Amino acid sequence: MEQKVEFIHEWLTQKYTITELCRSFNISRPTAYKLISRYEKMGLSGLIEQKRAPINHPNRTDHKVEKSILKLKGKHMLWGAKKIRILLFKQYPEELIPSVATVHNILFKNGLVKPQKRSRRVKPVFPIFDPKKCNDVWSADYKGKFLIGNKIYCHPLTIADSKSRFLFTA
Repeated sequence: MEQKVEFIHEWLTQKYTITELCRSFNISRPTAYKLISRYEKMGLSGLIEQKRAPINHPNRTDHKVEKSILKLKGKHMLWGAKKIRILLFKQYPEELIPSVATVHNILFKNGLVKPQKRSRRVKPVFPIFDPKKCNDVWSADYKGKFLIGNKIYCHPLTIADSKSRFLFTA
């Protein structure tokens, strides 16, 4: 803000050209002209940083539809965004009804959505058998089928020793 005021002060003295001022303040000429026009329109208050968010958003959900979503959720707390969206088709034309994600975001913004509980971690399962010597336990594993080069299906079955993991046949 101080630099903007200083820039305007230097510009008002009429000692320097716009190009010289831009070079000394390290700003572009369009920025300089924007600051000057704001100063001329609104005075020093025009130099304050302005909000960049748009005033109107063309894809914003209608307030009536938002109220209906919140009303339905208030009546039926266990219903989610999918079911609430389907019920909106009875009240509003199709072009006013938001997507499921938008309905969920509206509910979330108003604190009506609880995060899902995370599933508890399952402890790793260890094998039922723990062979002490080689050839105590063998295991067989059917690998499924796949097509080989001569257009015939291969059905591989592997047999292995569970202790040494030696592969007997495949």
